[in-house]
Amino acid sequence: MTSRKTSCRVYSDFNCPFCYAMHERLYALGFLEQISWHGVQHAPHLPQPMATWAGHLHAELKQEVKMVRRLAPELPISVPAGKPNTRLAITVAARALHEDTRRAGEFIRSLYRLFWVDGLDLSNERLLRLEAERQGFVGTALFGSTAPAVESMLGEWRDRWEETEHQGVPLLQRADGQVLVGMVPPETLTQFLAGS
Repeated sequence: MTSRKTSCRVYSDFNCPFCYAMHERLYALGFLEQISWHGVQHAPHLPQPMATWAGHLHAELKQEVKMVRRLAPELPISVPAGKPNTRLAITVAARALHEDTRRAGEFIRSLYRLFWVDGLDLSNERLLRLEAERQGFVGTALFGSTAPAVESMLGEWRDRWEETEHQGVPLLQRADGQVLVGMVPPETLTQFLAGS
């Protein structure tokens, strides 16, 4: 995740286990430097703070995690209590990218892990502030009235994602417009990125 021209974009949401797995796979394969992360909310209706899921919703969440464990057995992942609204987390990640792309990459990776490994609520501003500081960001750089305005950038990311006409995450898009949707094997990912 760097400020130089990237060859591919990934549209991703922190509360999607397949996005977490894709991010970790891109990291393990050494591809994150050529990827531009674009956070999008694929489920903006989710509550803040995160609600505990029960019944069929919890069963679906367990099934998603089971699928990720099958597709990426090397990946640490747990079943969280529910899924958080990710608007604030995506906004803060975008501000981090604006501030320092190198540190932002580690910050974004840590946010996925806070949710999918530790089960913490990414809609919690205090949690996000603490993690931002742990990653070396000054709180005022990412939060409050002095933080950079990123709303137009977030809108552009959402619009570009919607223009792909797939609405799924994770979604990789090469510079030539070709897309790859969902969690795929490392070989498929490598072939797709080699075509960019």
